[in-house]
Amino acid sequence: MNFAVGLKPLLAEARSMESLEKQLICPICLEMFTKPVVILPCQHNLCRKCANDVFQASNPLWQSRGSSAVPSGGRFRCPSCRHEVVLDRHGVYGLQRNLLVENIIDIYKQESARPLHAKAEQHLMCEEHEDERINIYCLRCEAPTCSLCKVFGAHKDCEVAPLPAVYQRQKSELSDGIAMLVAGNDRIQAIITQMEEICHTIEENGRRQKQHLGLRFDSLYSILEERKKELLQSIAREQEAKVQRVRGLIRQYGDHLETSSKLVESAIQAMEEPQMAVYLQHSKELLKKITDMSKVSMSSRPEPGYENMDHFSINVDYVAEMLRTIDFQTEPLGEEEADGPGDGSEAAADEDRLDSLEGPEAAEGQH
Repeated sequence: MNFAVGLKPLLAEARSMESLEKQLICPICLEMFTKPVVILPCQHNLCRKCANDVFQASNPLWQSRGSSAVPSGGRFRCPSCRHEVVLDRHGVYGLQRNLLVENIIDIYKQESARPLHAKAEQHLMCEEHEDERINIYCLRCEAPTCSLCKVFGAHKDCEVAPLPAVYQRQKSELSDGIAMLVAGNDRIQAIITQMEEICHTIEENGRRQKQHLGLRFDSLYSILEERKKELLQSIAREQEAKVQRVRGLIRQYGDHLETSSKLVESAIQAMEEPQMAVYLQHSKELLKKITDMSKVSMSSRPEPGYENMDHFSINVDYVAEMLRTIDFQTEPLGEEEADGPGDGSEAAADEDRLDSLEGPEAAEGQH
């Protein structure tokens, strides 16, 4: 049903009062703030009862103030700006009262005997009966109307109810709906926050496990490098020993060859001596040297295969195959296994090395 609003004569003088009242309306119950008014950390205001309703809806397991056990506090979000409000163990009763707003409400009520909404409603006039106020509500048509419309007009066969009763009921339903939505939004936000924390934890755990894995493989690399160094040293020692022995024999044969060559030169020179007496003076000694030289045994030489180094060959196929089977543990270690002689020390060493890796980053973060 259409109805006229007879507010034009009052708009000029009521504009400032309406603007003030809008600032004094609780976003939960949509009524003017009732004492005491609590101020949230975000500087928005709520009726204490409304704040308590929202808080309890967001924290269903929070114990009441009268319980013998000491509650651990809770949190909810401001219905105006969604800022998270964290409460101590006193709950809503730990919030500070906004005495300034309470004083403004007192002054406003002194200036206006009734709320502006009530004043506006008393000037709502029926369009069909211009002298009749809108004072009842048609339940079938779901529209406000006047008494004459009920008696003689379009709503004479409809069921009606007093306008204030319907107003209060619907306003209460809307307030409950708002509180329910606010509580639901807080629960959803809590779930989102929890899942964001889970994502952060997954990333952090993944980073640490990557570092642990890198350290374990670095340990394997170190073992391989150390063993490689030991085996190379073994080859080098035998190589050096064999080479030294053969070079010693080469020197012996070289010295013998040099002495024999000099003796041959001396013998050739003696053969060229034309005087027999001179020749005979040196020939006996020369013959003795040749005889002695021919008796020197030069049979020392490396045995066949002495140069072979094939006995230093190694087979790493089984080790390579074992390395290829390295994989993550499918089951967590038991207490006895976890406390074994190898695992605990390796884990502690990994932690120490991780701390040393994270040290420079932490220092940079502090700067």
